[in-house]
Amino acid sequence: MRATNPSRPSKQTAEFLAAERYKARFRDEKAKLQRAYCTLFKFWRTCRFKPCRNARACQGNPEACLKRGVGTVSRDAQWQARQKILDATPAGAGVPERAARECLPGEL
Repeated sequence: MRATNPSRPSKQTAEFLAAERYKARFRDEKAKLQRAYCTLFKFWRTCRFKPCRNARACQGNPEACLKRGVGTVSRDAQWQARQKILDATPAGAGVPERAARECLPGEL
């Protein structure tokens, strides 16, 4: 019988932790992108949440705001906004961040 080292996680545990880190990083980038798209499309102009209007940027719930307003934005404008985000992506961005940035606003 082979002895296991308790300080070293098993291969399955390491893969699980790596997958969880990927999901967390993707989720964080997705939230940042939702807020950026809401601000870029100027949804704050019609937002009922006063801090958004005062800051002239999304300050509330970007997921709900984007879901509510993305239908009013043409597909071409969404594509151009995505290209702007992709062009601004740093060269050292990780895989989860790049994967999130590949999505169109309506897919977030």
